Amino acid sequence: MKKTMLLAASALILGACSGEASSEEETFPTENIEIVAPASPGGGWDLTARSLTKVLEDNELVDQSITVANKPGGGGEVGWQYLNGQDAHTLAVNSSLLITNNLLGSSELTHEDFTPLATLATEWQSVAVPADSEIDNVEELMEKIKEDPSAVNIGVGPALGNDDHLSFVQAAREFGVDPKQLNFLVYEGGGDVLTALLGGHVDAVTTSLSEVKDQHLAGDVKVIAISSPERLPDIEDVPTYVEQGIPVEFPHWRGVMGPPDMTEEEIAYWDEKIGALVETEQWATLLENNDWDSFYKDSAETSEFFEEQTELYEGLVQDAGLGE
Repeated sequence: MKKTMLLAASALILGACSGEASSEEETFPTENIEIVAPASPGGGWDLTARSLTKVLEDNELVDQSITVANKPGGGGEVGWQYLNGQDAHTLAVNSSLLITNNLLGSSELTHEDFTPLATLATEWQSVAVPADSEIDNVEELMEKIKEDPSAVNIGVGPALGNDDHLSFVQAAREFGVDPKQLNFLVYEGGGDVLTALLGGHVDAVTTSLSEVKDQHLAGDVKVIAISSPERLPDIEDVPTYVEQGIPVEFPHWRGVMGPPDMTEEEIAYWDEKIGALVETEQWATLLENNDWDSFYKDSAETSEFFEEQTELYEGLVQDAGLGE
């Protein structure tokens, strides 16, 4: 009888221990974390992924080890296809290319194939002209384009349909210029666009502010408009589009997303961790050092933002004559 009772008690204890272990195993995360930069080392996506990793680790916001995986190709396509087959221990950096790749017919993926987790930071778009240009503001540039679109060469890179291009399309549209009449010359990248401007090969360029800020401060080019809602530190002499009567605010944002079908627990975990990350002094310093502005939105806000951005880009792609 005593032996039977001992066996029963042992079974209960083992069962309880097993239940505790099972409960612990269900607590997310249970594995190391991977953050995908869908591009080669260097550049915005890679820098975003490595900044996330550093702040999460340095501030001990996660217990697991974090690795950055570079998966370049297809304007983000390779990295995002990889994410599509992972679980919530893998995240990926994204940008508006997740939307425009689909609209331009180069990808079947959309934001709906993933779990939005956060919008993190933004750069702003700019328009610049040569330092000796007779054009001093964006209104004068648009008037010149409206008078004879073929007479104004606008440098952009690395392809039509990106934020550099579509921000200018939106500004032209708002000013009353037919975007299909704009005369864009396409270069391989931001550096090549700047070289074309400095060499007098184009009359203006549309590019991220970071590409031309130093040259503006040095007096080598004139930045005549920025797409931010208000003037920015260090270049307070440059007016916004809005100040010049063109109602355009155009963020060049980057965020982070997870694979499809994440659970509420997994989403809540990353909401908490990323929400804490953006409040750290280290993150604020990274934003300042990289000329980024905070643009934080949590998972629910990012989901709504994706819907708004998709509607905006659908219209811009159509107006630019790039839709299928």
